[in-house]
This record gives sequence, structure tokens and C-alpha cells, in this order.
Amino acid sequence: MKKIILREDEMPTSWYNVVPDIPGGLMPPLDPETKEPISPEKLAAVFPMGLLEQEMSEKRLIEIPQEVMELYKIWRPSPLVRATKLEEALGTKAKIFFKNEGVSPVGSHKPNSAVAQAYYNHREGVKRLATETGAGQWGSALSLATSKFGMECKVFMVRCSFDQKPYRKSIMQTFGADIVASPSEDTAIGREILAKDPNTSGSLAIAISEALEDASSRKDTNYALGSVLNHVVLHQTVIGLEAKKQMEIAGAYPDVIVGCCGGGSNFAGLIAPYIPDYLEGRKIDFVGYEPASCPTMTGGKLAYDSGDVSMMTPLIYMHTLGHNFIPPGIHAGGLRYHGMAPIISALIRDDIIRPKSVHQLECFEAGVLFARTEGIIPAPETTHAIRGAIIEAMKEPDRPKNILFNFSGHGLIDMAAYDSYFNGELHDYSFPTEEIAASLASLPCIKK
Repeated sequence: MKKIILREDEMPTSWYNVVPDIPGGLMPPLDPETKEPISPEKLAAVFPMGLLEQEMSEKRLIEIPQEVMELYKIWRPSPLVRATKLEEALGTKAKIFFKNEGVSPVGSHKPNSAVAQAYYNHREGVKRLATETGAGQWGSALSLATSKFGMECKVFMVRCSFDQKPYRKSIMQTFGADIVASPSEDTAIGREILAKDPNTSGSLAIAISEALEDASSRKDTNYALGSVLNHVVLHQTVIGLEAKKQMEIAGAYPDVIVGCCGGGSNFAGLIAPYIPDYLEGRKIDFVGYEPASCPTMTGGKLAYDSGDVSMMTPLIYMHTLGHNFIPPGIHAGGLRYHGMAPIISALIRDDIIRPKSVHQLECFEAGVLFARTEGIIPAPETTHAIRGAIIEAMKEPDRPKNILFNFSGHGLIDMAAYDSYFNGELHDYSFPTEEIAASLASLPCIKK
């Protein structure tokens, strides 16, 4: 059976919260001013209480609201597909499965959280959401979600991707969002950064600062984040919960689970429902693949850091390259974030996740092979997961094993990146260790 599709009545009715099952637990987020654990009241200035309760919850199962379920049904359940033609091309005895999240209306996994976040904000009377976006997938998803609930949406899109991916802007505009390139003239922090460097390519940390400034300046506006935070990971667990049922139908329990990692939500959403099995003794190799040009997990430090350049966010204990880190303009814009989800970071600390880095050209090569064998063009971010799956399959090509990876999004709106690849305009880049060290020098000093 090449493709396994669940019925609507087989969809998960609850999200799975992995936090209670993390062996070493999570460190609490800190107030950036006092360096003490931050109060929910302070976070309530930009987040609805419904999401804050999820962020700090110790419940393993959190019911998915019916309004969210109805919108999920536009594209969920998503199919699980066995990549038989890719297997044949590789000459491997491994079975490679992928969870196709590219079937959503905006072509990625991001609406799984965007719909939920828009719902909880709308329920509490919020009229407008402000957010950042790297490659534009999150901005597209939140634009879709806010349009469904009659809300306004302001998106600060990292300048590099704003220039590289014009059709992402078109998607956001189609759903009624207001988009500006970040850093922008619309905020004080944006104007300050542009005054220092008018030609900056921007970063997600800068765009987050702008979105937070926008949200905190208006009573009708809250802030929405597309990755990293616990509640975002929670919403993405619909991926892993569905995949677990589908793999059972396929009769092929995964030996290796792979995902691409930027902020960590798509990978965490896939692996989280499998963590209890691992803790009960089931042997599973969880491998997260990130770009060598933004090596948060493999070259960063596990420490408290801010999620944004102006240090407006809570200080989060995570793998980080430093909030002042400005990554190069690789085409996988969704993987250009300086920090990693605390959940992913904790699972690396506990030796449950194995982090790896890969270069841009080998990922595009893998993406082209996948397109020519399986018929789906992957997003630049997703090519990192495909490359990872290929690496894992070819370690011992004659040994049968089951590999599951998250196909986090298609690349039909990213063809300019493929043009650059075929024209020989893309290059591999490893961020110099001395520049990473300089960025890490800006980490806040926290006494433990």
C-alpha cells in the first residue's frame, strides 16, 4: 500500500502534550527584566489566556475545540505515503514513509497551529494579530486562519525572503493580510536597525521584535508565533498522532524518524507522540536536520536567550546562536532562526534527539531526486528532511528498516530557489565559529 489516508472520523480529537514526559523537564521562561520566572499576567499582554494555559499545562491530552476541528477538515487527515520510487532509485532495503503536510491550503504544516491560535484569540475578543514570517509559510498560514475568523493580520516578513519569495506575499494578500519587509519603517526597532544598516537582509529575531512592538502598541492586537513555543508544538502533534495510526495500518513501526529543524515545531509535532514508546524501551532514532549555515543545535549553546533582537520576549532555555545572530540568505528561509524550541532542546539534552547539519546544495540535490521519483516538488526547508532520510537509508543500505519523515511543505511557490540552484547560483556556507562565538557573547547573564 503506497498511500494511507484516514477517514475524518479517525482524526485525533486531542493534541498530545509531551512536556510531562520529558525526563529532565523544562526550565521555566524568565522575565527579561527581573530574570525571575515570568508571570502569566505579563504574558497575557500579547497572548490569550487559552494559549497561555496550554503553554504551561502539565496535562498530556488537550481537547481540540470543535471549531478548530472543522477547519482542520479542509485538509486533514493528511496522507502518509511510502516513497517506493525513491527507495528504488537509492537501491536501499529501507522503507521510507513521509507524512505529506504539503496538502494544506497554503502548502505546509503551519496551519495546524495558525488555526488554533486564531481561534483562541478570536474567542477572547482579539480583533487583530501581528506576526513575523521567515519563508512566508507561517505568514500565509496565519493570514488564512485570521480570514476564517474575520480578524485582521499584520505580517513582518524577513527582508531576504520578502525579496526572494514574492508569491508568498501574494498568498497573504489574497487572504487579506498586510505585509511589510522587515526591518521596516513601521516600528521604532525597525527604523533603528535600518538607520544602522539600510541593506540588512533581516532576521526572524528582528521581525519578531517588530511584531511584538506592533502588538504591544495596540489594545485590539495580540502577537502570534509560528514555532518554538510549547503551545505551537502541541498543535503540531496532530501530525504525529495521525502518522502513528497510519504507520500501524502499514504494519511498519518506525526505526528512524527524521525532520527538518528551524524553530522545531514540525519535527517536534511528528516525534512527540512516539516519545512515550521510546521511554518505555522501544528503540527509535530521532534525528533532526538543520542547515549548516544556521547550526542552532549543532553549533549553538544550550542557554537562556531572548527570542528577538530587542529582548522583548521571555528568556527561554534553548539551543541558541544568540539573538543578535544574522544568518546568511539561504533559500530555506524557514530554517534561519537563531533559537530552537525548548522541547527539542530538552530532548537533545536528554540524548533522545540526535541533531545533524547538512549543506544547501546536497539538500537541493535530494529535493530534485525526490521530485523526479515521487512527483512532488519539496520546499527548500523540506529538502533538509529528505536529505536526512536519504542519509539514514544509505548508512546500511542492505539492512531493512523503516524511516518516517515529515514532508513539511511543497515548493511550488519556491521555484525561484530551484532556478537559482539549476543556474549554479547557490553555494554551501558554513557559518564561521568565531562569528558564532561573537554572537553568543551577547547572551543574557543568568544565575542558576
